[in-house]
Amino acid sequence: MPTNIDELFALLDKFKADGIIPLAHGGVPWQDGTLWEAVVLSVGGPDFYKKAVLDADPAALSSDTMKKVFDDMSKLRTYFDPNFSGREWNLSTALVIEGKAGAQEMGDWSKGEWLRAKKVPGKDFVCIRFPGTQGSVLFNADQFMMFDVGDKQKDAQLKMASAVEDPAFQIAFNTVKGSVPARTDVPDTQFDDCAKKGMKDLAEASSKGTLMGSLAHGYAQPAAVKEAMLDVITQQLNGQLTTEAALKRLPEAVAAAK
Repeated sequence: MPTNIDELFALLDKFKADGIIPLAHGGVPWQDGTLWEAVVLSVGGPDFYKKAVLDADPAALSSDTMKKVFDDMSKLRTYFDPNFSGREWNLSTALVIEGKAGAQEMGDWSKGEWLRAKKVPGKDFVCIRFPGTQGSVLFNADQFMMFDVGDKQKDAQLKMASAVEDPAFQIAFNTVKGSVPARTDVPDTQFDDCAKKGMKDLAEASSKGTLMGSLAHGYAQPAAVKEAMLDVITQQLNGQLTTEAALKRLPEAVAAAK
């Protein structure tokens, strides 16, 4: 299993030599952003991720570190198949399940597709952090929002919140979906190898201060800024912008969106 991005490239080269799609990717903005933010974290580490993504610092967005990020994205693009544009994430997952592709970079929800295909974690497939990001987690979470509707309905709201956060429900829901519980005190005894690792990684990142919001999934920037950044990221990945142009355009797009 690759532990840094250079080892990832070496692995993808082996997949290519085996005659399969090295990296199954769906070419839509949120998927492009999911891959990009993982590369940002891998190349720059958590402190750089905080500056570039969470703070949208103009200097970080146009830095030499970001140049390497975009260059690595261009290289990753060479490992996609010709039909990647517009493909939904679950169809890319299916390519890996069927042995037509070697790997996919995606959130842990994709594991649900593997479980539905009767595949066993740790035997038929493995789950790892994006190479170079071990110790940090970029989170995306399902949420319930409740309006302040007065005391009459508050009891029902509290009952729902209690049910959702109950460890038994957290186990039942996450073992089916493929994700990990939002609560870090839920025991992992009923979870598979992938989920056990995900739960351990989440607790570690939370304790270290390296649990950070995902840009692509709306937890790092307001919607307008997120969409502006994803637009530049997708254009660069598709070859519509050079790395140099993207480095100039990215901070400009953020400033305009603010």
